[in-house]
Amino acid sequence: MSEKSPDEAVPPLVRVSAAWAWRLLVLLAAVLAFGYVVSTLETVVIPVALALLMAAFLVPAVDRMHRRGMPRSAAVLLAVVGAIGIVGAILSFVVEQFVDGLPGLSDQFTTSITKAQEWLSDGPLHFSEDQIRRIGDSIVKVVQDNQEALTTGALTTVTVVGEIFAGAFLTLFTLVFFLYGGDRIWEFVTRLVPRDTRGRVRLAGRQGFHSLVGYTRATVAVAAVDAVGIGTGLAILGVPLALPLASLVFVGAFVPIVGAFVTGFLAVLVALVTEGMLTAVIVLGLIVGIMQLEGHVLQPLLLGRAVRVHPLAVVLSITTGIVLAGIVGGLLAVPIVAFLNTAVRSLCADEPDG
Repeated sequence: MSEKSPDEAVPPLVRVSAAWAWRLLVLLAAVLAFGYVVSTLETVVIPVALALLMAAFLVPAVDRMHRRGMPRSAAVLLAVVGAIGIVGAILSFVVEQFVDGLPGLSDQFTTSITKAQEWLSDGPLHFSEDQIRRIGDSIVKVVQDNQEALTTGALTTVTVVGEIFAGAFLTLFTLVFFLYGGDRIWEFVTRLVPRDTRGRVRLAGRQGFHSLVGYTRATVAVAAVDAVGIGTGLAILGVPLALPLASLVFVGAFVPIVGAFVTGFLAVLVALVTEGMLTAVIVLGLIVGIMQLEGHVLQPLLLGRAVRVHPLAVVLSITTGIVLAGIVGGLLAVPIVAFLNTAVRSLCADEPDG
């Protein structure tokens, strides 16, 4: 009887497990290396990713104008200037309304603090004035103890603002080229791919980009429903700054599931300060109800059709994006997952569509 070879002497289960293990280790090393490169070049990667997401939103309008006879360069210019004008108008309106309403809001906040102090002293807790004063002194001491950290943060603001402007310029510059010749850029990039698989990779990229187009359309629709619903409720309840708060909800809703809730919580605080606990509870119930509508109806109906990503994957990707890259990471997480989901499906298909 011939002796078994070393490979045959190993049980099949162990051989298969080892084969999977080293392949997974190689994939993990590749992912870590890619993450290191992205984190090192985040000042370039993030603006390019934002530009790609904006291009997915604007390219249908550019294509429509181009098909109707407008030169592509003019269509790109009109779309970019129009988008900047709309975003600038929304932000300036929100800032202006908050600046105008801040004095009245400050007075109401002072009144609320006075009522809270009266409730603490005359209510069921029966705090003495000395205890209330000590609580206030403790708060002031905490602020003073952290004054150095606050000052350091203020000093770094100039650097942050400079980075934001540089990133915004790079995003705008990249966006123009994506809108004008995105197909040619993709064909040029994919020349690095071997010729026998180049067609499949190009098709996967196009289908992934189409999923981004659907994602941006669905996200705008969901954000509009969130903003209209919450803004209408705030106006009916008589909460100040209802319209700018609704505008903030619209902007925040571009981070699926969590964005509108976080920005909506600001409306709860305003309602608590200005209208009291009952109104704040009603506003909170309104926001939770709209989030339920978004999570169980709008997200599956609109985003589900556009990107076919499970809600659990959405939540996990947003959490991972926020941990890795803050707010921008949360904004880009779901589009990246949607793009990769569609592209990988296309690459793994037996016969590519189209």
